[in-house]
Amino acid sequence: MLYFRGCTAREKQTGIAEATERILEIAGVDFHTLDDEKCCGSVLLRTGFIDEAAEQIKKNTEILKGEKIITSCAGCYKTLKEDYEGLDVVHISQLLNDLISDGKLDLSKKNLDVTYHDSCHLGRHCDVFDEPRNVIKSVANLIEMDNIRENSLCCGAGGGVKSAYPEIANQMASSRLEQAKQTGCETLVTPCPFCKLNLENDDVEVLDLTEFLVKYGGIDGE
Repeated sequence: MLYFRGCTAREKQTGIAEATERILEIAGVDFHTLDDEKCCGSVLLRTGFIDEAAEQIKKNTEILKGEKIITSCAGCYKTLKEDYEGLDVVHISQLLNDLISDGKLDLSKKNLDVTYHDSCHLGRHCDVFDEPRNVIKSVANLIEMDNIRENSLCCGAGGGVKSAYPEIANQMASSRLEQAKQTGCETLVTPCPFCKLNLENDDVEVLDLTEFLVKYGGIDGE
């Protein structure tokens, strides 16, 4: 398998890539990464640079074709799955769900309440709702926010909004975080590095799904 880390997990949220690789190693997954990994082109596509994105897709396809691809990023997953042709790609939440079901990850259940944020790209765009929730429930109690699944609120980071309109992105994040606080949970889990980056704050612990498993799942015997 090829673990495609994605720009945000590779450069800004490196703890996500580290947690993912740690879990894959513990589960005995034979994987590798690219030393010179390039952007999948998602940001170019979502901000209207279609020709540039097409060129990026063409170059990446030559490298990625024939691989079984794992992604950390919901945006990478949507792009590689829907905007490329002929690639075999799964999001890490789907793989984790399978690994847990097959008994390849020995997790410990805790009396811990956490809430979950559906990423736009993974959720309403690609209909991946149950797998990340199953992963969370294998470790903790899932307390849902008011807006979930297809009706989830956007975190505000996607589509170039974070770069072009940071004040709007911050307002959207604040609205979502207020819903998280209303659940009474102190931990918010998300399957997207973009979402984690925009939702991070001083009041609620925000973790990627892989970071959550490493910290609370007892996969290292803790």
